[in-house]
Amino acid sequence: MADRPRIAITPGEPAGIGPELVNALGDAFPDARLVAIGNPDQLQASDHLEVLPVHPAAPVTPGQLDPRNAGYVLETLRLAVEGCQQGHFQAMVTGPVHKGVINEAGHPFSGHTEYLAELTDAPMPVMMLAAGSLRVALATTHLPLRAVADAITPARLRTILRILDHDLRRFYAIERPHILVAGLNPHAGESGHMGREEIDTINPVLEALRAAGLHLTGPLPADTLFTPARLEGTDAVLAMYHDQGLPVLKHVGFGHAVNITLGLPIIRTSVDHGTALDLAGQGVADSGSLHAAIREAIDMARAGR
Repeated sequence: MADRPRIAITPGEPAGIGPELVNALGDAFPDARLVAIGNPDQLQASDHLEVLPVHPAAPVTPGQLDPRNAGYVLETLRLAVEGCQQGHFQAMVTGPVHKGVINEAGHPFSGHTEYLAELTDAPMPVMMLAAGSLRVALATTHLPLRAVADAITPARLRTILRILDHDLRRFYAIERPHILVAGLNPHAGESGHMGREEIDTINPVLEALRAAGLHLTGPLPADTLFTPARLEGTDAVLAMYHDQGLPVLKHVGFGHAVNITLGLPIIRTSVDHGTALDLAGQGVADSGSLHAAIREAIDMARAGR
């Protein structure tokens, strides 16, 4: 098991491209044992893929959402988390889900990150996406823009930066991670003329954590933070909100980027794309991001054991 970690894969929304991406994996990962948790009518067990069967409540038609199967999607996630907690799996990789249809079915669900944190009693999960050497973590995730400033508190920033520093050391063998921190406002507030969050909240936290030994640079204007010269020698970027950091990351790496949840007691990676209902069932979906997510999970499992 130490040489071949066992990785749970949840295909996600059954009417989306997730199941066919899992079936397309083939023998790409001889150094791991892959276990897909989901509908056996959609998943093809093989020498390289085991299937832990979970049956949807309603028949599945590619491209057509059915709220009756929302509970099935959540059950696959629950089983993967339970398996990781009990040591049956060393990591879990999640396919794309459709938040809207899960909510339509009456299940409160704002995203994988928040749901997995609830299942594992993790107080502060951290969403980080990676594409090659670029890693972007988020101080806030799925919030309306008008709620972001109030959510960025000193306690939240301290916790997130400590988790980011800790997990970069643990899972990426970085001795002293260098983290760039974006400001919230244009020009990082421009000395208070465009907002005081940098002065009142962000900078005091950074100064305190630098004194505790963390290698932090910022707060920096987000519009110049992602230039090659600034990123040189950087291990991760902390963006203040979803659409501040992720458009850059996805421009660089869409199709082979990985979504990683830090701050959990388990390892979880995911694809960087959605359910692509318009492509489902046609056999044309690109499995590059799923491959990258599985490779990341395998490497993290080995580094973190």
